[in-house]
Amino acid sequence: MNKTIAIFGSSRRNGNTGKFIDWIAHELNIDVIDLSEKKISPFDYEHENLNDDFIPLMKHLLNYENIIFVTPVYWFSTSVQLKIFIDRTSDFLDVDELKNMGRKLRGKTAYIVCTSISDEADSSFLGSLKKTFEYLGINYGGHVHANCVNGYNPTDYKDDIDKFIQLLKKSG
Repeated sequence: MNKTIAIFGSSRRNGNTGKFIDWIAHELNIDVIDLSEKKISPFDYEHENLNDDFIPLMKHLLNYENIIFVTPVYWFSTSVQLKIFIDRTSDFLDVDELKNMGRKLRGKTAYIVCTSISDEADSSFLGSLKKTFEYLGINYGGHVHANCVNGYNPTDYKDDIDKFIQLLKKSG
């Protein structure tokens, strides 16, 4: 079994971010899960949404050591799809019967694949995700970013992709 999987959150599967992760996924021979294809409700303090796709998806993700979080940078943050997914990890902190599953996130390694219209990934965007990983006991492995201000041109990112792929391959 492959040790790495990607979670894709964007409103356009075939947009810049989708093309970017598809290249990486092809090189690493990994699966990409599109959050838009899942029924995941926003976090609910009453936990009345526990029968949606979130818990089965998390059970699946826990089989992997490396999880790549994939999103365009929207307003210095993640996409709505990825934000809802991350917010739902709160279920593992609040619901007694889920706490043991949540603890299995500890020691996993998270990576970030992102696109924006800037030369670099925004530091507040990266910082927010890094703090989230830290809080959950997930190690941060690194990121790769594509500036798509002029659209997606794969040749612009070849060196960055090669470094990112080598980083993931070194992890196991």
